[in-house]
Formats: sequence, C-alpha cells, structure tokens
Amino acid sequence: MPAQKLKKLLDDRGIKYISINHSPAYTARETAASTFIPRREFAKTVIVDLDGEKVMAVVSASRHVDLDALRELAGATAARLASEDEFKTLFPDCEIGAMPPFGSPYELRVFIDEMVTEVDDLCFNAGSHEQILRLDCSDYLQIERPVVGSIAAKE
Repeated sequence: MPAQKLKKLLDDRGIKYISINHSPAYTARETAASTFIPRREFAKTVIVDLDGEKVMAVVSASRHVDLDALRELAGATAARLASEDEFKTLFPDCEIGAMPPFGSPYELRVFIDEMVTEVDDLCFNAGSHEQILRLDCSDYLQIERPVVGSIAAKE
C-alpha cells in the first residue's frame, strides 16, 4: 500500500495510478532495474537542505542532484544533501529513502529537474522499498506544482 498521505492525496483528487510491487530494492537504479522501468522514467527523491530549509529535489534515476544548480534556482545561499537523521521524522509513513516525490503532504517545497517532466508516465517509490507507483506525469505536475529547472547532472 502506498504511503498513507500519498494515497489520500491521490484518491481525494481522483488520480489514477498503478501500484507495482517488487522485490526489495534500496536505490533508484536498483528499483528501476527490478521493475524493468527505464531509469529516465524513474524519479528519485533527494532531500536537500537549502539555507536550513528541507526541500525535495526530484531527478531521474540516471542522474544526481546538481546542488549548485538547485541553489541558484532556489535563490539560496547554501545547499547540501540532508542526512537521513535530519529528515526521517518528516516522513512518518515512509521507509527511509523511499519517499515519494510529493512534498505537499509533508509540507516541503519540491524542485524537479526538467528532464523528469518530459516523460509521459512518472514512476517513483511509494513510501516503501517494495512498491512503486506509476501515474501520468501531467497529473503529478498539476497536483504538486513543483519548481521546474535544470537541477540534475549525469552520474
């Protein structure tokens, strides 16, 4: 079952999605591979500290967050990856590292790489290391209204 806050958000808005169970996987690349989803279509969620504020950065599984680009896009002075200890309490209904790319249910701003917004269907962790969701990217963008920019670099 998807994270409770995510499920409620999607169900309340009448958003159609597909839930896919898979064997345990702990990185976006592993998850994409185990579910036969191209890495470009699999969105990974990274928690970043921007001037003391925790935000979500969403990039393709084939990329990593360019902290300088994110800092500039956000108009922040400093950007660094947040540690798991710093953000684990923000997602009480999610396993650590399996947060969906939805910040609104968790009161976080979301920044997304423009490449991710170019796919038809968006796939992502649903709050656990054994389940993903697939939904129309346009539905995601309409609900979440993330800040879109070039925030990813090749790994």
